[in-house]
Amino acid sequence: MKKACWVILFLIASQLQAQNYNVALIPDSLTKNAHMVKRMEELHVTIKSLNKVVVTNKYAITILDEQGEEASGYINAYSSMRDLSSIEGNLYDASGKKLKSVKKKDITDAPSSDGFSLMLDNRYKRHNFYYKQYPYTIEYSDELEINNSYFLPVWMPIEGENYSVQQSKFIVETSPEYELRIKQLNFNTAPQITKAKTTQYSWELKNGMAIEHEPLEPPFKEIVPIIYLGATDFSLGNHMGNMRTWLGLGKLNIDLNKGRDELPENVKQDVHKLIEGLNNQEEKVKKLYQYLQSNTRYISVQLGIGGWQPFDAKYVAANKYGDCKALSNFMVSILKEAGIKAHYVVATAGDGEKGLSEDFPVPSYFNHVITCVPNGKDSIWLECTSQTEPAGYMGSFTGNRKVLLIGDDGGHVVQTPTYTAKENLQNRKTVAVVKADGSMTAEVYTHSTGEQQELQHRLIHDYTKEGREKYLNTALNLATYEVDQSKYTEAPGRIPAIEEYLHIQSPSYATLTGKRLFISPNFVNQSRTRLSADSVRKYPISFLSAFQDIDTIQIEVPENYQFESVPKPVSIHNQFGDFDMSFKVTNNRVEVIRTQTRNISQFPAADYADLVTYFDKIYKADHSNIVFVKKTD
Repeated sequence: MKKACWVILFLIASQLQAQNYNVALIPDSLTKNAHMVKRMEELHVTIKSLNKVVVTNKYAITILDEQGEEASGYINAYSSMRDLSSIEGNLYDASGKKLKSVKKKDITDAPSSDGFSLMLDNRYKRHNFYYKQYPYTIEYSDELEINNSYFLPVWMPIEGENYSVQQSKFIVETSPEYELRIKQLNFNTAPQITKAKTTQYSWELKNGMAIEHEPLEPPFKEIVPIIYLGATDFSLGNHMGNMRTWLGLGKLNIDLNKGRDELPENVKQDVHKLIEGLNNQEEKVKKLYQYLQSNTRYISVQLGIGGWQPFDAKYVAANKYGDCKALSNFMVSILKEAGIKAHYVVATAGDGEKGLSEDFPVPSYFNHVITCVPNGKDSIWLECTSQTEPAGYMGSFTGNRKVLLIGDDGGHVVQTPTYTAKENLQNRKTVAVVKADGSMTAEVYTHSTGEQQELQHRLIHDYTKEGREKYLNTALNLATYEVDQSKYTEAPGRIPAIEEYLHIQSPSYATLTGKRLFISPNFVNQSRTRLSADSVRKYPISFLSAFQDIDTIQIEVPENYQFESVPKPVSIHNQFGDFDMSFKVTNNRVEVIRTQTRNISQFPAADYADLVTYFDKIYKADHSNIVFVKKTD
């Protein structure tokens, strides 16, 4: 009888521990603005030693609709440095009934392919139930054993927009003597700490509501809960280090790069021939950077520790390719041969990224390597993976962020160039003629610099002729038109410039109504931004880049028309920027001058109503019409 009671108690306990994934149990607050709900998660990190970290993860996600499908599958990477095992998974219907479990044969095991790597030892395991009867729930668990402590997992329970979290738990377990560093962002709850044979830290997030996209919001990682872990002493392969400071963390790169700057004799000879007769250091750097661009191309090769260690300079010289690490190391090496001191720089690449956080040294920020030739404010920055960018230009991909420059003594936090509104200039002149049938021909001359020339740079170098024509013939706010001529001229430099010429024909540009002819003069650079006045703003307003636009528009209409109404000039000068637009009509000629300037800045959410008004005024000015009436005999 006693035994039977224990069996009953065991069965009850098992049932209590089982998860109930009935969708009806999700609070209404978590389905609002959500396409997926994380029902549960337990991410458990056990740091067993400097060269062994075990990560177990179990999670369940309810897919509410088709837009939540991005979270419906399982994928995890493994390699010679990451052993992945114990993969399990289950599928549940809306009532929480289990429909299917993962079978080993259903898990895809394939090499990683990113489209630009020659060799990778990373592989991935992937699975998807491909179930489409919404809502439904997927549940997965796995175990990952990592043979280094250089990179430690990051906890970010809200993984994207329209993604809510019912419950997520993060547990970190270490030996009592292990020195763990922790950085919490947007999560004020201190960890629960228990100490016994091991020290355990735990955090839990419950009822994290979905984030709905807000125009001009800050980068996503600045508004969601995140916990970063940092080792102090660490290992990576046979390399040991300490990352308590950025100086210490940078010493690993010195160690990894040691002895990899030796050039073959033919490259040494090339270097000295190229700089012969040049006395200016910047001219030497440009010449050698062009040599790099002409003789190498970017291909990623990542095998084992090669994900962090560059191939040596001789390898790049012989094979004519390398990844960002190898090409930057090669550039530093040829500059060294020329007697020019240059540095390997570890960076966070990507539009809108802000780079590392000075108060928390970890390698988690980094995904790219560039080169710097230091000279105070005149330092020359080099993007070594590009065969087309000019020397000295970082742009939106790596500009305006903090990076780690690897000096002789370790890592130093420095800032890449920040581009001002005047440096990101777009100066455009449009000359157009409107005919009696409402058709229009126009010539558009645009001078773009800095970040504002990046689109044209891509059109020149990354697009086919057909692709460029397709883009140009869909970019303007005209009902029907054709760009039948285009021409581009580049002026490379630290602030590169591009001259663009377009010849445009539009068969139905003007609107004819009885005796009246309506034209909207700003058809090239119209604002398309209108914000909802009914929205309740939650997050700060963030302008991540600066620019200045200057537009001069001249339009001639048929001589038998005279103007009837002209919009009033618009002038806006406030915290968001400066905008001016004036209209002038002389006989049958229109001249419009439009200027807009915006700087990098951030404003509180409370300013949102003013922002709505600001954009609304610009939109109305850009879409305003000038009305002409046919002259009477």
